[in-house]
Amino acid sequence: MKEIVGAGPQQTRFHWANVGAFHVCLWTFTTTEGWAWHRDGDRLTDHREQSPWDDRARRPSHADKRRAWRREILGNEILAALRTGADEQEIHALAERLLDLAA
Repeated sequence: MKEIVGAGPQQTRFHWANVGAFHVCLWTFTTTEGWAWHRDGDRLTDHREQSPWDDRARRPSHADKRRAWRREILGNEILAALRTGADEQEIHALAERLLDLAA
């Protein structure tokens, strides 16, 4: 449970703080799985192209889903923050470069 949900790294002194940290981990795990529920598996594993040793046909792991969600959020923020007046191709090229750096 600690490895999958990420509930291991927290070191809190009080019992209720530990309970709260565990709940936050469970909720983030649940919302990530909920976000990815109806998403295409190929889109969740796009980053595997950069790792030729990884099997692209393998089903998406929770880390793949979390990475894809983070990439989508970051991409939306970048596109919203970019200046107006740039052509669409320029914007997408910049966004992809930044996303590759962030992911």
